[in-house]
Amino acid sequence: MNFINGEYRIGRSQNSFQNISPVNGAVISVVNEASESDVDDAVKAAKAALNGSWGTMPLTERLDLVTAIVGGIQERFNDFLEAEVADTGKPVSLASHLDIPRGAANFEIFADIMRNHHDECFRMPTPDGTGALNYTISKPKGVIGIICPWNLPLLLMTWKAGPALACGNTVVVKPSEETPSTAALLGEVMNNVGVPNGVYNVVQGAGPGSTGEFLTKHPDVDAITFTGETRTGETILQNAAVGVRDVSFELGGKNPAIVFADCNIDKAIEGTIRSAFANCGQVCLGTERVYVERPIFDKFVNLLKEGAESLVCGPPQDEDTSLGPLISKEHQEKVLTYYKMAAKEGAKIITGGGVPEIDGLSDGAWIEPTIWTGLPEKSAVVREEIFGPCCHIAPFEHEDEVIVMANDTPYGLACSIWTEDLTRAHRVAPQMEVGICWINSWFLRDLRTPFGGSKQSGIGREGGNYSLEFYTEISNVCIKL
Repeated sequence: MNFINGEYRIGRSQNSFQNISPVNGAVISVVNEASESDVDDAVKAAKAALNGSWGTMPLTERLDLVTAIVGGIQERFNDFLEAEVADTGKPVSLASHLDIPRGAANFEIFADIMRNHHDECFRMPTPDGTGALNYTISKPKGVIGIICPWNLPLLLMTWKAGPALACGNTVVVKPSEETPSTAALLGEVMNNVGVPNGVYNVVQGAGPGSTGEFLTKHPDVDAITFTGETRTGETILQNAAVGVRDVSFELGGKNPAIVFADCNIDKAIEGTIRSAFANCGQVCLGTERVYVERPIFDKFVNLLKEGAESLVCGPPQDEDTSLGPLISKEHQEKVLTYYKMAAKEGAKIITGGGVPEIDGLSDGAWIEPTIWTGLPEKSAVVREEIFGPCCHIAPFEHEDEVIVMANDTPYGLACSIWTEDLTRAHRVAPQMEVGICWINSWFLRDLRTPFGGSKQSGIGREGGNYSLEFYTEISNVCIKL
Protein backbone atom coordinates (compact mmCIF):
# COMPACT_ATOMS: atom_id res chain seq x y z
CA MET A 1 0.00 0.00 0.00
CA ASN A 2 0.89 3.66 -0.17
CA PHE A 3 2.03 5.37 3.02
CA ILE A 4 1.18 9.07 3.04
CA ASN A 5 1.32 11.50 5.94
CA GLY A 6 1.63 8.72 8.49
CA GLU A 7 -1.28 6.64 7.17
CA TYR A 8 -1.64 3.69 4.82
CA ARG A 9 -3.82 4.51 1.88
CA ILE A 10 -5.31 2.67 -1.06
CA GLY A 11 -4.39 4.80 -4.05
CA ARG A 12 -7.02 6.66 -6.02
CA SER A 13 -5.68 5.23 -9.26
CA GLN A 14 -7.81 2.67 -11.03
CA ASN A 15 -4.63 0.74 -11.88
CA SER A 16 -3.12 -2.06 -9.85
CA PHE A 17 -0.38 -4.62 -10.38
CA GLN A 18 0.43 -8.06 -9.09
CA ASN A 19 3.48 -8.61 -6.94
CA ILE A 20 4.70 -11.95 -8.31
CA SER A 21 7.05 -14.34 -6.54
CA PRO A 22 10.15 -14.93 -8.69
CA VAL A 23 10.57 -18.30 -6.95
CA ASN A 24 7.40 -20.01 -8.16
CA GLY A 25 5.32 -17.42 -10.05
CA ALA A 26 2.67 -17.20 -7.31
CA VAL A 27 0.88 -13.91 -6.58
CA ILE A 28 2.20 -12.43 -3.32
CA SER A 29 -0.13 -9.44 -3.30
CA VAL A 30 -2.05 -7.01 -5.47
CA VAL A 31 -0.74 -3.46 -5.20
CA ASN A 32 -2.82 -0.39 -6.01
CA GLU A 33 -0.90 2.33 -7.82
CA ALA A 34 -0.73 5.85 -6.50
CA SER A 35 -2.53 8.36 -8.68
CA GLU A 36 -1.17 11.77 -9.54
CA SER A 37 -3.30 13.25 -6.75
CA ASP A 38 -1.88 10.70 -4.30
CA VAL A 39 1.65 11.73 -5.25
CA ASP A 40 0.64 15.36 -4.84
CA ASP A 41 -0.71 14.58 -1.36
CA ALA A 42 2.55 12.84 -0.43
CA VAL A 43 4.66 15.77 -1.61
CA LYS A 44 2.40 18.25 0.20
CA ALA A 45 2.65 16.18 3.39
CA ALA A 46 6.43 16.12 3.06
CA LYS A 47 6.49 19.88 2.49
CA ALA A 48 4.28 20.53 5.51
CA ALA A 49 6.48 18.38 7.75
CA LEU A 50 9.56 20.18 6.46
CA ASN A 51 8.02 23.54 7.35
CA GLY A 52 6.58 22.19 10.61
CA SER A 53 7.68 19.92 13.42
CA TRP A 54 10.48 18.15 11.55
CA GLY A 55 12.01 21.34 10.21
CA THR A 56 11.99 23.06 13.61
CA MET A 57 13.14 20.02 15.61
CA PRO A 58 16.54 20.41 17.33
CA LEU A 59 19.32 18.48 15.62
CA THR A 60 19.99 16.12 18.53
CA GLU A 61 16.31 15.22 18.82
CA ARG A 62 16.02 14.60 15.10
CA LEU A 63 19.10 12.38 15.05
CA ASP A 64 17.83 10.44 18.06
CA LEU A 65 14.69 9.63 16.06
CA VAL A 66 16.73 8.63 13.00
CA THR A 67 18.80 6.31 15.19
CA ALA A 68 15.65 4.87 16.76
CA ILE A 69 14.59 3.64 13.30
CA VAL A 70 17.46 1.14 13.53
CA GLY A 71 15.99 -0.44 16.63
CA GLY A 72 12.55 -0.42 15.06
CA ILE A 73 13.79 -2.42 12.08
CA GLN A 74 15.69 -4.82 14.31
CA GLU A 75 12.57 -5.46 16.39
CA ARG A 76 10.74 -6.37 13.19
CA PHE A 77 13.74 -8.15 11.66
CA ASN A 78 11.88 -11.32 10.73
CA ASP A 79 9.02 -9.34 9.17
CA PHE A 80 11.43 -7.37 6.99
CA LEU A 81 13.36 -10.53 6.13
CA GLU A 82 10.22 -12.40 5.11
CA ALA A 83 9.01 -9.49 2.97
CA GLU A 84 12.37 -9.00 1.26
CA VAL A 85 12.85 -12.69 0.51
CA ALA A 86 9.28 -13.01 -0.81
CA ASP A 87 9.71 -10.05 -3.17
CA THR A 88 13.20 -10.88 -4.45
CA GLY A 89 13.52 -14.66 -4.06
CA LYS A 90 17.08 -14.25 -2.77
CA PRO A 91 18.39 -16.81 -0.27
CA VAL A 92 17.57 -16.18 3.38
CA SER A 93 21.26 -16.63 4.12
CA LEU A 94 22.05 -13.57 1.97
CA ALA A 95 19.17 -11.30 2.97
CA SER A 96 19.61 -11.99 6.69
CA HIS A 97 23.31 -11.08 6.60
CA LEU A 98 23.28 -8.24 4.08
CA ASP A 99 19.97 -6.67 3.09
CA ILE A 100 18.23 -6.22 6.44
CA PRO A 101 21.22 -5.50 8.75
CA ARG A 102 22.80 -3.05 6.31
CA GLY A 103 19.42 -1.53 5.54
CA ALA A 104 18.96 -0.74 9.22
CA ALA A 105 22.56 0.35 9.77
CA ASN A 106 22.32 3.09 7.14
CA PHE A 107 20.20 5.19 9.50
CA GLU A 108 22.68 4.87 12.37
CA ILE A 109 25.72 5.53 10.20
CA PHE A 110 24.38 8.75 8.73
CA ALA A 111 23.03 9.96 12.06
CA ASP A 112 26.54 9.56 13.47
CA ILE A 113 28.08 11.34 10.49
CA MET A 114 25.64 14.24 10.92
CA ARG A 115 26.41 14.43 14.65
CA ASN A 116 30.06 15.01 13.80
CA HIS A 117 29.42 17.33 10.88
CA HIS A 118 30.44 20.95 11.34
CA ASP A 119 30.22 24.08 9.28
CA GLU A 120 33.31 26.08 8.32
CA CYS A 121 34.51 29.54 9.25
CA PHE A 122 36.98 31.73 7.34
CA ARG A 123 38.46 35.09 8.32
CA MET A 124 39.48 37.31 5.43
CA PRO A 125 41.32 40.61 5.13
CA THR A 126 39.62 43.71 3.73
CA PRO A 127 41.13 46.88 2.20
CA ASP A 128 40.27 48.97 5.27
CA GLY A 129 42.15 46.60 7.55
CA THR A 130 39.21 45.55 9.74
CA GLY A 131 38.53 42.21 8.01
CA ALA A 132 35.46 40.08 7.55
CA LEU A 133 34.19 36.79 8.88
CA ASN A 134 32.60 34.14 6.68
CA TYR A 135 30.82 31.09 7.96
CA THR A 136 28.74 28.40 6.30
CA ILE A 137 25.27 27.20 7.20
CA SER A 138 24.06 23.71 6.20
CA LYS A 139 20.32 23.50 5.62
CA PRO A 140 18.07 20.68 4.40
CA LYS A 141 17.61 20.67 0.65
CA GLY A 142 13.87 20.08 0.99
CA VAL A 143 11.58 17.32 -0.27
CA ILE A 144 13.64 14.49 -1.72
CA GLY A 145 12.19 12.10 -4.29
CA ILE A 146 13.75 8.64 -3.89
CA ILE A 147 13.41 6.18 -6.78
CA CYS A 148 14.55 2.70 -5.70
CA PRO A 149 15.77 -0.41 -7.54
CA TRP A 150 14.62 -3.99 -7.01
CA ASN A 151 17.92 -5.79 -6.52
CA LEU A 152 18.62 -4.60 -2.93
CA PRO A 153 15.30 -2.92 -2.12
CA LEU A 154 15.64 -2.02 1.57
CA LEU A 155 19.39 -1.49 1.62
CA LEU A 156 19.54 0.87 -1.35
CA MET A 157 16.43 2.76 -0.28
CA THR A 158 17.76 3.45 3.23
CA TRP A 159 21.15 4.31 1.71
CA LYS A 160 19.26 7.36 0.44
CA ALA A 161 16.58 7.87 3.08
CA GLY A 162 19.12 7.61 5.93
CA PRO A 163 21.24 10.64 4.99
CA ALA A 164 18.19 12.53 3.70
CA LEU A 165 16.42 12.33 7.07
CA ALA A 166 19.61 12.84 9.08
CA CYS A 167 20.15 16.11 7.19
CA GLY A 168 16.61 17.25 8.01
CA ASN A 169 14.92 16.61 4.66
CA THR A 170 11.61 14.83 4.14
CA VAL A 171 11.19 12.08 1.57
CA VAL A 172 8.75 10.57 -0.88
CA VAL A 173 9.88 7.07 -1.81
CA LYS A 174 8.84 5.17 -4.93
CA PRO A 175 9.94 1.56 -4.62
CA SER A 176 10.27 -0.65 -7.66
CA GLU A 177 6.97 -2.25 -8.59
CA GLU A 178 8.86 -5.57 -8.44
CA THR A 179 9.65 -5.12 -4.72
CA PRO A 180 7.01 -2.95 -3.02
CA SER A 181 6.92 -4.50 0.44
CA THR A 182 9.79 -3.38 2.68
CA ALA A 183 9.49 0.33 1.87
CA ALA A 184 5.82 0.17 2.85
CA LEU A 185 6.57 -1.85 6.00
CA LEU A 186 9.06 0.80 7.09
CA GLY A 187 6.15 3.21 7.50
CA GLU A 188 5.02 1.22 10.56
CA VAL A 189 8.48 1.62 12.08
CA MET A 190 8.42 5.37 11.43
CA ASN A 191 5.11 5.69 13.28
CA ASN A 192 6.21 3.42 16.12
CA VAL A 193 9.39 5.37 16.89
CA GLY A 194 7.65 8.75 16.67
CA VAL A 195 8.85 10.19 13.36
CA PRO A 196 6.36 13.00 12.58
CA ASN A 197 3.73 12.42 9.92
CA GLY A 198 4.77 13.45 6.45
CA VAL A 199 8.50 12.98 6.98
CA TYR A 200 8.53 9.56 5.28
CA ASN A 201 6.06 8.76 2.50
CA VAL A 202 5.76 5.85 0.07
CA VAL A 203 3.95 5.90 -3.27
CA GLN A 204 3.61 2.66 -5.23
CA GLY A 205 3.54 2.27 -8.98
CA ALA A 206 5.44 2.10 -12.24
CA GLY A 207 7.58 4.69 -14.01
CA PRO A 208 6.56 6.36 -17.30
CA GLY A 209 3.00 7.65 -17.29
CA SER A 210 2.63 6.54 -13.69
CA THR A 211 3.86 7.18 -10.17
CA GLY A 212 7.52 7.63 -11.03
CA GLU A 213 6.78 10.25 -13.65
CA PHE A 214 4.31 12.05 -11.38
CA LEU A 215 6.95 12.23 -8.66
CA THR A 216 9.89 13.35 -10.77
CA LYS A 217 7.83 16.01 -12.53
CA HIS A 218 6.31 17.43 -9.34
CA PRO A 219 7.54 21.03 -8.96
CA ASP A 220 7.72 20.82 -5.15
CA VAL A 221 10.19 17.91 -5.22
CA ASP A 222 13.45 19.75 -4.59
CA ALA A 223 15.89 16.96 -5.51
CA ILE A 224 15.76 13.44 -6.93
CA THR A 225 17.99 10.47 -6.17
CA PHE A 226 17.79 7.35 -8.28
CA THR A 227 19.50 3.98 -8.61
CA GLY A 228 18.74 1.96 -11.72
CA GLU A 229 19.20 1.73 -15.47
CA THR A 230 20.98 4.47 -17.37
CA ARG A 231 18.10 5.01 -19.82
CA THR A 232 15.69 5.56 -16.91
CA GLY A 233 18.16 8.02 -15.42
CA GLU A 234 18.16 9.95 -18.70
CA THR A 235 14.36 10.28 -18.51
CA ILE A 236 14.46 11.42 -14.89
CA LEU A 237 17.19 13.92 -15.74
CA GLN A 238 14.96 15.46 -18.40
CA ASN A 239 12.14 15.79 -15.86
CA ALA A 240 14.49 17.28 -13.25
CA ALA A 241 15.73 19.86 -15.75
CA VAL A 242 12.37 21.63 -15.43
CA GLY A 243 12.94 23.78 -12.38
CA VAL A 244 16.66 22.93 -12.38
CA ARG A 245 16.31 20.36 -9.58
CA ASP A 246 19.38 18.58 -8.25
CA VAL A 247 19.95 14.88 -9.01
CA SER A 248 22.07 12.05 -7.69
CA PHE A 249 22.23 8.98 -9.92
CA GLU A 250 23.83 5.56 -9.59
CA LEU A 251 23.23 3.95 -12.95
CA GLY A 252 24.29 0.97 -15.03
CA GLY A 253 27.65 -0.72 -15.33
CA LYS A 254 29.60 -3.28 -17.33
CA ASN A 255 32.28 -3.79 -14.75
CA PRO A 256 35.64 -5.41 -15.50
CA ALA A 257 37.97 -7.51 -13.40
CA ILE A 258 41.67 -7.61 -14.28
CA VAL A 259 43.52 -10.71 -13.11
CA PHE A 260 47.31 -10.56 -13.36
CA ALA A 261 49.44 -13.69 -13.41
CA ASP A 262 51.07 -12.80 -10.09
CA CYS A 263 47.72 -12.78 -8.24
CA ASN A 264 46.78 -15.08 -5.40
CA ILE A 265 44.60 -17.22 -7.65
CA ASP A 266 42.51 -18.68 -4.81
CA LYS A 267 41.57 -15.16 -3.68
CA ALA A 268 40.91 -14.06 -7.25
CA ILE A 269 38.63 -17.04 -7.93
CA GLU A 270 36.68 -16.58 -4.68
CA GLY A 271 36.26 -12.86 -5.32
CA THR A 272 35.23 -13.30 -8.94
CA ILE A 273 32.69 -16.00 -8.09
CA ARG A 274 31.05 -13.53 -5.71
CA SER A 275 31.30 -10.55 -8.04
CA ALA A 276 29.89 -12.41 -11.04
CA PHE A 277 27.21 -14.53 -9.40
CA ALA A 278 26.16 -13.02 -6.04
CA ASN A 279 22.47 -12.12 -5.85
CA CYS A 280 22.08 -14.02 -9.14
CA GLY A 281 24.28 -11.40 -10.82
CA GLN A 282 21.78 -8.65 -10.02
CA VAL A 283 24.30 -6.27 -8.48
CA CYS A 284 25.22 -2.98 -10.10
CA LEU A 285 28.82 -3.50 -8.99
CA GLY A 286 28.98 -7.05 -10.34
CA THR A 287 31.63 -8.28 -12.75
CA GLU A 288 30.53 -9.22 -16.28
CA ARG A 289 33.93 -8.86 -18.02
CA VAL A 290 36.99 -10.72 -16.75
CA TYR A 291 40.42 -10.17 -18.28
CA VAL A 292 43.06 -12.75 -17.31
CA GLU A 293 46.76 -12.59 -18.09
CA ARG A 294 47.66 -15.29 -20.61
CA PRO A 295 49.95 -17.50 -18.45
CA ILE A 296 47.12 -18.34 -16.01
CA PHE A 297 44.16 -18.02 -18.38
CA ASP A 298 43.32 -21.72 -18.79
CA LYS A 299 43.78 -22.45 -15.09
CA PHE A 300 41.58 -19.51 -14.10
CA VAL A 301 38.79 -20.51 -16.51
CA ASN A 302 38.76 -24.08 -15.18
CA LEU A 303 38.72 -22.98 -11.53
CA LEU A 304 35.96 -20.43 -12.12
CA LYS A 305 33.96 -23.12 -13.91
CA GLU A 306 34.28 -25.38 -10.86
CA GLY A 307 33.17 -22.53 -8.60
CA ALA A 308 30.15 -21.67 -10.73
CA GLU A 309 29.06 -25.29 -10.92
CA SER A 310 29.26 -25.59 -7.13
CA LEU A 311 26.55 -22.94 -6.71
CA VAL A 312 23.15 -24.34 -5.76
CA CYS A 313 19.92 -22.90 -7.17
CA GLY A 314 16.97 -23.56 -4.90
CA PRO A 315 14.27 -22.31 -2.55
CA PRO A 316 15.35 -19.27 -0.48
CA GLN A 317 14.76 -21.04 2.86
CA ASP A 318 17.06 -24.00 2.10
CA GLU A 319 20.40 -23.76 3.88
CA ASP A 320 22.20 -25.20 0.86
CA THR A 321 20.83 -22.57 -1.53
CA SER A 322 23.46 -20.15 -2.76
CA LEU A 323 21.66 -18.74 -5.80
CA GLY A 324 18.07 -17.52 -6.00
CA PRO A 325 16.05 -16.70 -9.11
CA LEU A 326 16.12 -13.56 -11.20
CA ILE A 327 13.63 -10.91 -10.15
CA SER A 328 10.96 -11.73 -12.75
CA LYS A 329 10.07 -13.79 -15.79
CA GLU A 330 10.47 -10.65 -17.87
CA HIS A 331 14.04 -10.20 -16.67
CA GLN A 332 14.67 -13.91 -17.18
CA GLU A 333 13.68 -13.53 -20.82
CA LYS A 334 16.07 -10.57 -21.19
CA VAL A 335 19.00 -12.50 -19.74
CA LEU A 336 18.17 -15.58 -21.83
CA THR A 337 18.23 -13.36 -24.94
CA TYR A 338 21.89 -12.59 -24.21
CA TYR A 339 22.59 -16.26 -23.50
CA LYS A 340 21.19 -17.17 -26.92
CA MET A 341 23.05 -14.29 -28.55
CA ALA A 342 26.36 -15.49 -27.11
CA ALA A 343 25.80 -18.99 -28.47
CA LYS A 344 24.78 -17.63 -31.89
CA GLU A 345 27.91 -15.45 -32.05
CA GLY A 346 30.12 -18.46 -31.46
CA ALA A 347 31.01 -18.10 -27.80
CA LYS A 348 32.57 -21.08 -26.12
CA ILE A 349 30.13 -21.90 -23.32
CA ILE A 350 32.28 -22.97 -20.38
CA THR A 351 29.26 -23.69 -18.19
CA GLY A 352 25.56 -22.85 -17.98
CA GLY A 353 23.72 -21.09 -20.75
CA GLY A 354 20.16 -22.07 -19.91
CA VAL A 355 17.52 -22.59 -17.23
CA PRO A 356 18.06 -25.10 -14.41
CA GLU A 357 15.44 -27.73 -13.64
CA ILE A 358 14.20 -27.36 -10.06
CA ASP A 359 11.42 -29.63 -8.84
CA GLY A 360 8.16 -27.77 -8.32
CA LEU A 361 9.58 -24.37 -9.29
CA SER A 362 9.32 -24.41 -13.07
CA ASP A 363 7.22 -21.23 -13.02
CA GLY A 364 9.98 -19.26 -11.28
CA ALA A 365 12.51 -16.95 -12.95
CA TRP A 366 15.46 -19.31 -12.63
CA ILE A 367 18.67 -19.04 -14.64
CA GLU A 368 21.96 -20.92 -14.78
CA PRO A 369 25.23 -19.23 -13.79
CA THR A 370 27.07 -18.93 -17.08
CA ILE A 371 30.64 -18.39 -18.27
CA TRP A 372 31.76 -17.70 -21.83
CA THR A 373 35.05 -17.24 -23.64
CA GLY A 374 35.89 -16.50 -27.26
CA LEU A 375 33.70 -13.50 -28.03
CA PRO A 376 35.12 -10.35 -29.65
CA GLU A 377 35.23 -7.17 -27.60
CA LYS A 378 32.64 -5.59 -29.93
CA SER A 379 30.02 -8.24 -29.09
CA ALA A 380 26.85 -6.94 -27.46
CA VAL A 381 27.27 -9.65 -24.82
CA VAL A 382 30.62 -8.10 -23.87
CA ARG A 383 29.53 -4.46 -24.13
CA GLU A 384 25.95 -4.32 -22.79
CA GLU A 385 24.85 -4.71 -19.17
CA ILE A 386 23.08 -8.07 -18.77
CA PHE A 387 22.42 -8.00 -15.00
CA GLY A 388 22.47 -11.75 -14.62
CA PRO A 389 24.82 -14.41 -13.21
CA CYS A 390 27.26 -14.45 -16.13
CA CYS A 391 30.64 -13.28 -17.26
CA HIS A 392 32.88 -13.38 -20.32
CA ILE A 393 36.57 -14.19 -19.80
CA ALA A 394 39.21 -12.96 -22.24
CA PRO A 395 43.00 -13.30 -22.16
CA PHE A 396 45.46 -10.42 -22.33
CA GLU A 397 49.20 -10.13 -22.85
CA HIS A 398 50.28 -6.74 -21.54
CA GLU A 399 49.28 -4.28 -18.83
CA ASP A 400 48.75 -1.33 -21.17
CA GLU A 401 46.58 -3.49 -23.42
CA VAL A 402 44.22 -4.60 -20.65
CA ILE A 403 43.79 -1.08 -19.30
CA VAL A 404 42.51 0.02 -22.71
CA MET A 405 40.21 -3.01 -22.97
CA ALA A 406 38.77 -2.54 -19.48
CA ASN A 407 38.10 1.17 -20.04
CA ASP A 408 36.56 0.66 -23.49
CA THR A 409 32.96 1.01 -22.31
CA PRO A 410 30.43 3.84 -21.96
CA TYR A 411 30.10 2.87 -18.30
CA GLY A 412 32.41 3.63 -15.40
CA LEU A 413 31.07 2.24 -12.17
CA ALA A 414 33.53 -0.25 -10.63
CA CYS A 415 36.34 -2.68 -11.29
CA SER A 416 38.50 -5.20 -9.46
CA ILE A 417 42.23 -5.72 -9.89
CA TRP A 418 43.93 -8.89 -8.70
CA THR A 419 47.69 -8.69 -8.22
CA GLU A 420 50.22 -9.23 -5.44
CA ASP A 421 52.45 -6.52 -6.92
CA LEU A 422 51.68 -3.42 -4.86
CA THR A 423 53.50 -1.13 -7.28
CA ARG A 424 51.41 -2.44 -10.16
CA ALA A 425 48.22 -2.01 -8.14
CA HIS A 426 49.00 1.65 -7.43
CA ARG A 427 50.02 2.18 -11.06
CA VAL A 428 46.95 0.63 -12.67
CA ALA A 429 44.17 1.71 -10.28
CA PRO A 430 44.37 5.47 -11.03
CA GLN A 431 44.10 4.71 -14.75
CA MET A 432 40.75 2.97 -14.38
CA GLU A 433 37.81 5.14 -15.46
CA VAL A 434 35.52 4.09 -12.61
CA GLY A 435 34.05 5.43 -9.40
CA ILE A 436 35.42 2.63 -7.23
CA CYS A 437 38.38 0.32 -7.82
CA TRP A 438 38.97 -2.70 -5.60
CA ILE A 439 42.39 -4.27 -5.25
CA ASN A 440 42.30 -7.96 -4.29
CA SER A 441 38.71 -7.65 -3.07
CA TRP A 442 35.17 -6.94 -4.19
CA PHE A 443 32.20 -5.24 -2.49
CA LEU A 444 34.38 -4.20 0.44
CA ARG A 445 32.65 -0.96 1.44
CA ASP A 446 33.61 1.60 4.04
CA LEU A 447 30.40 3.66 4.16
CA ARG A 448 32.37 6.83 4.89
CA THR A 449 33.97 6.75 1.45
CA PRO A 450 32.58 8.15 -1.83
CA PHE A 451 30.47 5.83 -3.94
CA GLY A 452 29.20 6.49 -7.44
CA GLY A 453 30.02 6.13 -11.10
CA SER A 454 31.63 8.04 -13.92
CA LYS A 455 30.58 8.36 -17.58
CA GLN A 456 27.12 6.78 -18.06
CA SER A 457 27.24 5.11 -14.65
CA GLY A 458 26.06 8.08 -12.68
CA ILE A 459 26.12 11.62 -11.38
CA GLY A 460 27.39 12.56 -7.94
CA ARG A 461 28.71 10.58 -4.99
CA GLU A 462 27.07 8.98 -1.97
CA GLY A 463 28.59 7.90 1.33
CA GLY A 464 29.90 9.74 4.37
CA ASN A 465 30.21 13.48 4.02
CA TYR A 466 29.84 13.08 0.25
CA SER A 467 26.15 12.28 0.81
CA LEU A 468 25.75 15.46 2.83
CA GLU A 469 26.83 17.49 -0.19
CA PHE A 470 23.71 16.32 -2.00
CA TYR A 471 21.23 16.31 0.88
CA THR A 472 22.10 19.78 2.21
CA GLU A 473 22.08 23.29 0.81
CA ILE A 474 25.10 25.34 1.84
CA SER A 475 24.79 29.07 2.47
CA ASN A 476 27.59 31.46 3.29
CA VAL A 477 27.22 34.34 5.74
CA CYS A 478 29.74 37.18 5.38
CA ILE A 479 30.06 39.67 8.26
CA LYS A 480 32.08 42.84 7.81
CA LEU A 481 34.02 43.51 11.02
